[in-house]
Amino acid sequence: MMPPPSPEAQLQWLNKLQRLFSEGEFTATYKFALLMALADLAVEKDSDDGEPIALTFREIAVKFIELYWQQTAPYARTSPSPALLAADSATEQALYQSNGRQAAVVSSISAFRRQHPGLGPAAMTRDADAPCRKLIGEVAQTVAAQPVRYLQNFAGQTDRFLFETVTGGLVLLPGVAFCLRRFQPLVHQLSRNGWVRQIKAIGQNATLLGDTNDLEAFLFETPRQTLVQIGAGLRRLSNSRCFYCGERVGDADVDHFVPFSLYPRDLMHNFVLAHPACNRSKSDTLAALPHLERWREFIDHRDDDLREIGATVGRPADLSGSLAVARWGYGNGLNGGAQAWLRSKEYCPVTSEYLAVL
Repeated sequence: MMPPPSPEAQLQWLNKLQRLFSEGEFTATYKFALLMALADLAVEKDSDDGEPIALTFREIAVKFIELYWQQTAPYARTSPSPALLAADSATEQALYQSNGRQAAVVSSISAFRRQHPGLGPAAMTRDADAPCRKLIGEVAQTVAAQPVRYLQNFAGQTDRFLFETVTGGLVLLPGVAFCLRRFQPLVHQLSRNGWVRQIKAIGQNATLLGDTNDLEAFLFETPRQTLVQIGAGLRRLSNSRCFYCGERVGDADVDHFVPFSLYPRDLMHNFVLAHPACNRSKSDTLAALPHLERWREFIDHRDDDLREIGATVGRPADLSGSLAVARWGYGNGLNGGAQAWLRSKEYCPVTSEYLAVL
């Protein structure tokens, strides 16, 4: 077993990542999606050593479908300009993700959604229906031919500091999975920022966007209506009680149990129903041991129900993946001396007991 990379090696890796963003060529959004997918898969592989990790193109394709699914919908600004209101046809278009014609991944997902309106990204599992397998195969081919091939080209050279390709997939180089896990929120934020800039730089999007300030929310955040549906499902499962304090709720928030600031991705098993006051008090901290024990029991007991809600609203619902994310989050908290939220103004240190629950 290889040890984790040294602090110096981690800094060197971060420097190369920064160079990739500043010196790389970006004509589409695929490279940003690939970096986000690799970071998420590194977290889900649940290994904290320096070993290389093999990933298939189909695994990566499932992440691409999840990332691009929402973006195949027509872009609707919250405050359209008069010119856009007059141009009804413009508001019916999906945003372009590459210069020239629409990106192949977006076209494939759009065609799938028209042909199979009852299936969503939650259906993209190993035992998926034949139409899902076909879509995953199409996206996997595009991933292999384009972003995987060109991601590590920057400043006129190829620097293979992330992975080597193999038949049917790629292998993250020694230490890379560790760095992707350690810096996952940073990788996501840098990629999201670059993705937004790329969308704005594509000429075909100019008439759609105008002087928009809501683009990042449209691209990456769960739509409010979807959160309302998730909240209704969680309310049924919890008998309208706050997950944290146990009191009955009127108005309620849908909270990320592992904070979104730590893991900026929406997983159905990571959502809980909360009093707005409890949600605000917990904020971006990890939850204390009693909450963690109750969450583990809840997702184990309600796995089928949560999968059903996820399928209805189009959110990924993966019990094992959510547990891996929690182990990663609490593991980082343990290593960093984090304090976990118990109730308003009351915190407890994260200990090894937390990881034993997971």
